[in-house]
Amino acid sequence: MQRRTFIQALFGGIGSAAMGFHLIARNRTTLIQESPVAGFQFYRGEAIWSLLGVGNKLSLVREPSNSHDCDAVAVYFGNDQLGYIPQRENCAIAQMLDRGENLETRITKVRDEMNPWRRIRIGIFEA
Repeated sequence: MQRRTFIQALFGGIGSAAMGFHLIARNRTTLIQESPVAGFQFYRGEAIWSLLGVGNKLSLVREPSNSHDCDAVAVYFGNDQLGYIPQRENCAIAQMLDRGENLETRITKVRDEMNPWRRIRIGIFEA
């Protein structure tokens, strides 16, 4: 192998590897918290159970005028409410939403269990 070909192969490979690392790093998100969904049994979760799966995107909706909890954050799958972020875990998320921070929420676990607190878990990620 000629020296020039060797150097091009060496640096070309490093460049490709560095570019691949850069693309991976840009697509990473940071997990802020993982939680169960409070009140799952009182909302639409059971009716749409067959549609719910790991990785499904969810949306969070602040409810600052909620009479039970001024930090209330509702969890939705499309137009269907699944429940809430538990009250003991919602303060930081409520503050982040109030500041307009971009959060991504996905289902991280789905379990066919009787206990509604164990049926579904969600991950909230910094986007």
